[in-house]
Formats: sequence, structure tokens, C-alpha cells
Amino acid sequence: MDFTIASFNVKNLIGPDKEYYEFQSYTPEEYAWKKDWLANQIVDLDSDIICFQEIFEEEPLRDVIAEASSRARALNDAVIPSKGKPYHRKVIFRRLGVDPHDESALAFAPNAADDGTPGKRRPGIAVLSRFGFAGQPQIIQDLAEPVTIPFQPLRGLEGDMDAGAFVLRRLSRPILKVRIPIGDRTITVFNCHLKSKLGEYITPDGAQYAPEEDLTRYDPVGRAMGSLRAAMRRMAEAWVLRREIVAELDRGNPVMALGDFNDGEHAVSSEIISGEVPFRNYAWMLRHDAESYADRYSEEESRAITEAVERVRLHSAEKLFVRKSARDMVYTTAFAGVFESIDQILMSRHFDPDYDARIADMDYFSVLNDHITDGSHPEAPYNKLASDHGQIKAHLRIRT
Repeated sequence: MDFTIASFNVKNLIGPDKEYYEFQSYTPEEYAWKKDWLANQIVDLDSDIICFQEIFEEEPLRDVIAEASSRARALNDAVIPSKGKPYHRKVIFRRLGVDPHDESALAFAPNAADDGTPGKRRPGIAVLSRFGFAGQPQIIQDLAEPVTIPFQPLRGLEGDMDAGAFVLRRLSRPILKVRIPIGDRTITVFNCHLKSKLGEYITPDGAQYAPEEDLTRYDPVGRAMGSLRAAMRRMAEAWVLRREIVAELDRGNPVMALGDFNDGEHAVSSEIISGEVPFRNYAWMLRHDAESYADRYSEEESRAITEAVERVRLHSAEKLFVRKSARDMVYTTAFAGVFESIDQILMSRHFDPDYDARIADMDYFSVLNDHITDGSHPEAPYNKLASDHGQIKAHLRIRT
């Protein structure tokens, strides 16, 4: 059985004449254009599962999906011959067809910080599935137990000096966890949109804006502190996602984590989510309780440690595909001359081609990024309404 899974940051989907960020809204004509473009992208994706990011309200997304389904049916009517035609069984026609999402299930996770105030809206996420869902989708954003990240004094500092702690009580955007039945398998899918790299600045009491936001008085040190706050929050959110992933893997469930990570594959936040890469041979390594140079892990312990690391490690669909193809570059965003992939599909070893007990093989990985325009040169006007992210899609086949 074949299936596909995709990630799609739609860039601020909301209905017309609604101010989502300050002074930003769509006219009816702009909304119609955006709806038209998004519907076409969904038809082109033709994916069984789509994880959406930057969804402010559920209704516009349903509107886009309905339009995409209508176009899929029209396309099928135009290119797929009726059963009365002698050539209707030709494989090419199966390739040309697109399945509409009329019967697909949609799970929407609104942002807990979104109270509907114009100009101060906060986006949520959603998952669309042709296979429906097993059980109720779960939204993770407000944490029942805050995550406290303590720091200890560096070596050489005297006494019990308090090095402080970072406390996370709410994620900047929700994580949506769904379980999807595919054939006789059920896969746990996490859709996420981690904190962006945009600086996080603090507005003093009584002020209208943070001093670092005034670019006429450019403060490089203050803006660097804003980037530090954003990075710390993004990494803490990555750890919350990692905790949920490991819990699912401990239950023996195949896992996929995808969405807008706002970081590349080798960023610390991405590595937190995917887990450690095992050391080549732990028998070379000093034991944690070593009392002499010769205190190394045994060969048996080395194998056990490697298995413990591999069991909970996630693998990049993009990198697995690049490894098996001649493609040397995939990108989903471009800004100021930098092309990179910050939208990712990570998969547990249940989908790793090197794992003998895998449940599926990835045949192909595709990206729709022809609309991406580098911000270092004049942009086409339409690109302001199109997504600023490419869409990524993994093509998999369940093993029997």
C-alpha cells in the first residue's frame, strides 16, 4: 500500500477583511487570489496527509480544501477516460488522476494565545487525512507542568551560586498530535511550528514598543539578546516535542514529526527533536564512572548503547532521499541569498531503509518550491500572497 505525507506552511491563512497582524489583512480580491493559489498547490501536492501551519481560523482552510477538491474532480473528468473506453486501464491515467479530499478528516489546533483581537492574532495548525484519525487528536501548548531548565555555575565559581533557570509554560504555537490508520498500521504524526528566528523583545512598562524595535536607533546588542530569547524558546519547544516523540516510541508506535521547524537539519533545535546520532564505537569511550584510562565500555555495552540511541532516533526524509538520488540540494525557504530547508519530515526507524524491521520504504521525496523568490532581489507581486515556504512530500510504501 502506498501513501504520501506532506508539510505545508500556507503563510497566514485567514478570511478577508480580518486584521491578523497589525495593519495586515486581505482584501476580498487578495483572499480570492490566495485561495486560488492554495487550492492549486493542494491539487499539485495530491497528498494523503497534509500538515498545515499558519492557520488562523478553520473555516478559510475548509474553504480552500473544498475548492481544491472541486478542481481535483474537474481535472479527473478532463483527463481520466470513462470505463467504457477500451484504453481506460492504462497506467498513465492512474498517474494523471488526483484524489479529492471530500471524505478527508480535518483536525485543527487553534493557538491558545489567540483571543481574536484584530492585529494581535496568533496562528494555529491543522492536519488533513484521507485515512481519518484513530482516536481524538491531541493539542499540546499550555503545559500542565511548566518545563524548568536549570543552569549550574560553571567550574571555578565559588559556593552555591544561583545560575538561574528558564521556565516554559506555553509553546508559542501548538503541537498537534494525531494517530492515523494506514492499512493495518497506525502511525503517530506530530505537526509543529516552532518559535521563529524573529527576535523576542520586551516592551517596558508604559512604553508603546520595545527599544530594540526602533531601527532608527539600531541596537545590535539588544537585538542579539532578542535572537537569544527566540532561540532558547525554540529549543525548549523542541525538547517538549522530543519528550512526546520518545513517549510514543516507548509505546512501540511508529512516529513522524513534521512541520515548520524554523531551523535547518543541523541546528541544535532540530537535533534535539531527531535525537543523538550514535557514536561509531562506544567501546572506545571512557566509561561514565571511569577510575582509570582502561575503564572503557565493553563490546556488549557498546551494542546496547547503540541500540538505545537508535531506537528513539528520527531520520530526515530529505536526507534519506538525497542519499539515494543524484539531487544535491533541497530548499524550502530563501531570504537574503540564503536557501535552506526549515520545513522537515522526520521519521522513526520504522521507515529507515537500514532497519531490517522497518514497516515502510520511502520511494521518493518531492518539494514544490518554484514559487520561492529570494528576498535579495525584487519580488513578483503575487509572491506576497503565495506562501513563503516550499511544500515537502514523502512518498512511502507499506511493506507486507
